[in-house]
Amino acid sequence: MSWIDRLYDPQFMGSLLAGLAVFATIITVAVPMLQKDRLAGRLKAVADQREVLRKRQMEELNKKGNLRGQQIDFMKRMVDQLKLANLLETPGIRDKLNAAGYRGQGPIYAFLFFRFAMPFVLLALSAIYLFVLSSHNLPLLTKFAIVIGSGALGFYVPDLYVKNMAAKRQESIMLGFPDSLDLLLICVEAGMSIEAAFGRVASEIGGQSVELAEELSLLTAELSYLPDRRQAYDNLAKRCGHPGVKAVCTALNQAEKYGTPLATALRVMALENRELRMQAAEQKAASLPAKLTVPMILFFLPPLFVVILGPAIMKIMKM
Repeated sequence: MSWIDRLYDPQFMGSLLAGLAVFATIITVAVPMLQKDRLAGRLKAVADQREVLRKRQMEELNKKGNLRGQQIDFMKRMVDQLKLANLLETPGIRDKLNAAGYRGQGPIYAFLFFRFAMPFVLLALSAIYLFVLSSHNLPLLTKFAIVIGSGALGFYVPDLYVKNMAAKRQESIMLGFPDSLDLLLICVEAGMSIEAAFGRVASEIGGQSVELAEELSLLTAELSYLPDRRQAYDNLAKRCGHPGVKAVCTALNQAEKYGTPLATALRVMALENRELRMQAAEQKAASLPAKLTVPMILFFLPPLFVVILGPAIMKIMKM
């Protein structure tokens, strides 16, 4: 029996559909079980950052103290021995790493190490591929240019990775930010203090956005330990890097400075952020037809032609 005849065999098609249904059921049941709980890790990082802030505040009050000892690993030794911090560290790298969710000295050492190592790694891989494994008859000068270009590209790979992680984190934060403002408004109108309100919202919003729960928990810690509350709001705006969050932080600073009603400002900010989220969804929906043009040409039209012309071609072949 040929494969064309099997397509018309009811028993074969029934077995195939049953197998696909069993496979889809297994995937549906197994995927949620394999997902890890990221909230616990994020909250642990926030707790560590809270401890760092507490020690820093105690140092400023007592004018003395010791820095927390950190485990010396291979990356840290390499960065310190080669003095890569003076050569490769840019002024805004700490803010970029904070925006991507990487805090502390460890991510900075890792970033500097990979910024130093990735050019050599890509240069070696491209050289092995072009001069050893590849069978393309490219000119020698072209091969050298590709190898050097790969090495130069490796310098920017860590920046691209951090930028991508920061964009994903910002998107997750903004999906849950309007809802968190509604919860914050309810807590403030119920008579809770702003620190307790942010802590309550952080515990409730974790199921929707782990990143937003982490940022609000860190904001609660900074409000408790920093001498100036406005600095805590400014740090939140800097870490998130979104106009909606910056507007809310500005409103909170004005309410802190001039004593304006906080509930009114939060209600207006919640409405504006909800409109921003709706506008972003409408923008994605408007760009969908242009993005679907190429997939329709490549993946939809050929199967459609096969379904329409396939039976006629098979009949002609049998004749």
